[in-house]
Amino acid sequence: MSALTLEGIIGFLLDTPMFAGLESDELTQIVHIMQVQRVRGGQRIFREGETGDAWYVVYEGEVSVMKEQALGPSQELALLGKQTCFGEMALIDGSPRSAAVTAVGEGTLFRFAKRDFDGLLADGNLSAFKLVHEMAKVLCERQRRMTNRLTNMVTGPLPTEQMLDELRQVAEEHSVHE
Repeated sequence: MSALTLEGIIGFLLDTPMFAGLESDELTQIVHIMQVQRVRGGQRIFREGETGDAWYVVYEGEVSVMKEQALGPSQELALLGKQTCFGEMALIDGSPRSAAVTAVGEGTLFRFAKRDFDGLLADGNLSAFKLVHEMAKVLCERQRRMTNRLTNMVTGPLPTEQMLDELRQVAEEHSVHE
C-alpha cells in the first residue's frame, strides 16, 4: 500500500479523468471533504437499492459491480480498478443504488460524501461545480452511446438472439458506475 500524502493524492487525482479539468489548488478544496476508506476482500461498499450517499474513486485495488437478477444469482457487470470513479449519479441526485459494489481484495478508495459535496455546492465552490460539469459530460457520453446502440438495434435487421446479446451488453455497460 502506498503512503498517502496530500501531494500524492492531488497528483493521483490530476491523472484521474474526472478531475482533469481542475487545478491543483482547486483539488485541495475537494480533497478537504474526501475520506480515505480502506477495504478488504469481500467487503461490501454499498448494496443495490440503498440510498446513494457518496461517490468513490478507486485509489488501489479493484471492486466488482454486481446486479441482482430476478431469477438466479447476481451477475458481475464490471471489474473496476485504479482511477475508476463510481457512484457519481448518487452525488447528483441521491437516488437508490442500481447495483452493488464489493471490494475484490484489499484496497483503498477515496469517498466523497454527498452531504459534504452538497455543502461545497451550496457555498458556491467553483471546484465542486467543475466536478459536477465533468460528471454531466460523462453521463451525457454514456447516454449518447446507449441511444446510438439502441437506435441501431431497433432499426437494423438483427436476429433475435443477437439483439438479446446486444441488449445485455448495453445493460452491462450502462449500469456499471452506479
